Amino acid sequence: MSRVNPSPASLKFDEGRLMQVLVAPIVSEKATMIADKSNAVTFKVLQDASKPEIKAAVELMFKVEVKGVSVVNTKGKTKRFGKSVGRRDNVRKAYVTLKPGQELNLSGEGA
Repeated sequence: MSRVNPSPASLKFDEGRLMQVLVAPIVSEKATMIADKSNAVTFKVLQDASKPEIKAAVELMFKVEVKGVSVVNTKGKTKRFGKSVGRRDNVRKAYVTLKPGQELNLSGEGA
C-alpha cells in the first residue's frame, strides 16, 4: 500500500498551530553572517515547538525547501529596574538551513 504525499511535513500538523510556531525573524549581525555563509535563516519560535514542526511551518509559510533545523534554548537574563529585579523571557531560536538554490526574503522589498 503506497500513499503519495505531496508535502508530508505540512500534513502532519495542524495549520493553525504552524502559523503560531514562528514568533519572529531574528535580525542581528550574527544571523546575517550565518545567512550569508550557510544559507540559514534564524527565527524566534515557541518554547514547545519541535524541529519537525518548525520545518513544516517554514515550508508552509515561505514555500521553500528546508534542509535542516537546529535549535538553541537561551535562558532569560536577570535584569534590575531600579529597586525591583525582573527577568527577561527565555528564548528558543531556530536556525533553519535551506536547500541549495532556495532563498527566503524577509525584508519585504520589491512589493
